[in-house]
Amino acid sequence: MDVISLQYPIADSAAAKHAKPKTLAIGHFDGVHRGHQNVIAQAVASARADGLQGAVMTFHPHPKEVLGRSGQYQVSLTPLDDKVECFRKLGVDVVYIVQFDLEFASVTPSEFVDLVLRPLQVKRAVVGFDFTFGARGAGKPETLWSLGEPDIGVEIVEPFIQDGDKVSSTRIREALIGGRPEEAASLLGEPYEVRGVVVQGEGRGRKLGYPTANIGVEAGFFVPRQGVYAIMAEVEGKRVPGVLNIGVKPTFHDNLPEPVMEAHLFDFNSDIYGKTVSIQFIAFLRTEKKFGSIDELIAQIHSDGDQARALLSAYNKK
Repeated sequence: MDVISLQYPIADSAAAKHAKPKTLAIGHFDGVHRGHQNVIAQAVASARADGLQGAVMTFHPHPKEVLGRSGQYQVSLTPLDDKVECFRKLGVDVVYIVQFDLEFASVTPSEFVDLVLRPLQVKRAVVGFDFTFGARGAGKPETLWSLGEPDIGVEIVEPFIQDGDKVSSTRIREALIGGRPEEAASLLGEPYEVRGVVVQGEGRGRKLGYPTANIGVEAGFFVPRQGVYAIMAEVEGKRVPGVLNIGVKPTFHDNLPEPVMEAHLFDFNSDIYGKTVSIQFIAFLRTEKKFGSIDELIAQIHSDGDQARALLSAYNKK
């Protein structure tokens, strides 16, 4: 799979170098959830049927980051490299990553079609039903259809409905904020995952008999609600069950400035400081709380571990 970075305006030489007849799925595809997968799969299938390249065009960074809109969109669900890997698994031949900046944000719908799609020899564009493009989102799928005639066909993919509502990145964020990782997993098609490097912590967990790995989460991931989770971790090529806390450790700190992520991996004793760990959120166990004594905390940690082991045993048998 070829990965090609583009910046608007696209130079003639760059367009000529990468121009080859193709079917193109267009979108930000944050999270590459089941709805996105459906759009991309239809583009790839259409390309195969017509003997064309199956391509994806995405935009980086997220338009709402560039345009200064606050809220959930300050952090993507999926960092760019992970998103590209998802595209590869879906059988895409070419990925175009268009730099989204203020100049590109001012492009009109007609300029997008004439100065971006046509030079790249797009023969069919595949988009979701709620796709928008051009300055202020003026272009809709029907706009793309009319501007693309006669040489660019347009396929509009209907919403992917699950549990009575459309699958969306916003819905996934709301599930993660609400402590519902099972719902997020059903919308994504797999458990939500973050990745980070194990960093030096306070060492308190080991003293309590429950050594933990403090994880410095990489930029670009969305950190779920604070609390305790049953997790599956991948470290050094091994999948290991465990329990994880996201929080400010109120039993020991009154004003920790930022939440920390600590994982206790079951039956695992390797030294993994400096190693990269991937964490899949399987189930939310409870909110974080302040305990009245160390003994009370240890008893709760033991209970959390038992609950997580039972949940993960059932999960891994599916």
